[in-house]
Amino acid sequence: MSEKEEAKPKPLPPVVNFLKAGLSGMCGTCICHPMDVMKNRMQMSPGVPVSEIIKKISKTEGIFSFYSGLSAGLVRQATYTTTRLGIYNQLQDYWKANYPSPPNFRVLCGMAMCSGCCGAFVGTPAEVALVRMTSDGRLPPSERRNYKNVFDAFLRIAREEGPTTLWRGTVATVGRAAVVNVSQLATYSQSKQIISTKFGVPESLVLHFYASMVSGFFTAFNSMPFDIAKTRIQNSKSSGKPPGVITVIMEITKKEGVPALWRGFWPTYGRIGPMTMIVLILNEQFTHLYRAIFK
Repeated sequence: MSEKEEAKPKPLPPVVNFLKAGLSGMCGTCICHPMDVMKNRMQMSPGVPVSEIIKKISKTEGIFSFYSGLSAGLVRQATYTTTRLGIYNQLQDYWKANYPSPPNFRVLCGMAMCSGCCGAFVGTPAEVALVRMTSDGRLPPSERRNYKNVFDAFLRIAREEGPTTLWRGTVATVGRAAVVNVSQLATYSQSKQIISTKFGVPESLVLHFYASMVSGFFTAFNSMPFDIAKTRIQNSKSSGKPPGVITVIMEITKKEGVPALWRGFWPTYGRIGPMTMIVLILNEQFTHLYRAIFK
């Protein structure tokens, strides 16, 4: 066996790849959840500046309302991020074990899109609960759903509106996930390669930080139109068939203008930027920790 083959790290066990993915996402949510609350409120309140939303939440609902729906956010990470980042980790390990050179950007996009779509389908019920719970405070008291927690939300949605409502907006969620994961995971991997080779930055926390900053910006910008459409669809109280994501995007563009598709960009980037950094850096650090313990 050659020195190069000996130096090549062994792939992580699948259970570790999925576990570190879920833990990374849940840690990020605990820190960034308030930005998710503000982003959802902005998307459901056209024309209201973020400063007014912060003031209203603080004054009328209390400071802890910035963490309303946290249980749904954690369950979402335990399903969505565990699946999508776990699959991506597995695909990366498979490539490293079977091919001598890193995957090109087209291959990375395919890996990211596949893992993102799988994760989105698994995580849609928690996404529906999250959107409703974080948006509940903006409704009049008589119209609020007042879910006690994410599991109460699951049971009541299934009982009151039918089990299929838990997957309302799946097309929008999967479409957004495809864009998000290409923008986030593929861009992160490609940025790492470029920054490492072109600028001589070694494999380190600094490299992970730079790559995740680039990834976070593209993720926020590219996903915003799908995210707004998804939020509107999932928060709808209509019992009929929900409109398609393209229909919602066109309606928003027609009634509110093209800039409305990026309403709440800075709160979104304020969440996705740090969230991307935390998730991807922790994902890398958990790998190093596992290999340090189980050499």
